[in-house]
Amino acid sequence: MALRIDLHTHSDRSDGMLSPQQLVALAAARQVALLALTDHDTLSGCEPARAACAAAGIDFVAGVELSSQWREREIHVVGLRVDLADAGLRSHCEAVLQRRRQRIEAMAQRLSRAGLPGAELAARALRSPSPTRMHLARALCSLALCNSSEQAFQRWLQRGRPGYVPALWPELAAAVQRIVDAGGIAVLAHPHRYRLSAGAQRELVAAFKQAGGEAIEVSLAGMAQRDAERAASLARRFGLAGSVGSDFHEPDLPWRPLGRFAKLPDLVTPIAARLVP
Repeated sequence: MALRIDLHTHSDRSDGMLSPQQLVALAAARQVALLALTDHDTLSGCEPARAACAAAGIDFVAGVELSSQWREREIHVVGLRVDLADAGLRSHCEAVLQRRRQRIEAMAQRLSRAGLPGAELAARALRSPSPTRMHLARALCSLALCNSSEQAFQRWLQRGRPGYVPALWPELAAAVQRIVDAGGIAVLAHPHRYRLSAGAQRELVAAFKQAGGEAIEVSLAGMAQRDAERAASLARRFGLAGSVGSDFHEPDLPWRPLGRFAKLPDLVTPIAARLVP
């Protein structure tokens, strides 16, 4: 059987639902052999995940998913095999986390003006080390103000809705450089989600490669075949390795199952080969 790996996962240290230890337990149950924890803009879950992986016999990769922007679009960069002690990366993450907290507070103020209990919503969302709009969505649901996180986004939190506040993330090149300086491998996350034209997508990948990026997610849970083929084509065109993962957040999302088979299209080099000790 092919090696089952997952190089893109989230715990409750950002917007996942499981603790790092619970995430590893599920990975073990699903026979994942190589696992990366890549929480949003925080490294805090990596040490407990590493210890749990060691106990479970799983090879662990310390990771992070950094928020950035390129041409005013939010772009995510996964960092794999990063040095958790790197001062520059830790400082970068803390600065972004501060921006996250400020954004949540600003969104809560807008929700208050719309007649919702903004202070309570903010307090619930800010319990997370790395608060996101998803935490606000879950808070809206827990207070019975919405029936689902999808409804929370559609009614209150997405662009153009009453609670939306735009994010101000570091530039793409700065995020990539932080990963590289921390000894890590920069991976362009879920390229198919950015709603770019084919030409703009090529320009994004070119800018990512020029900044020091080395890989692109080619096999991701829920990715349509045409999107996977386009990502593989970009990998070949720009000489990038291919990465696989689930973007796992919670067990109740069947279209993002934890653990992926490490099978990539022809002529795409697997980044996983550089991660196994």
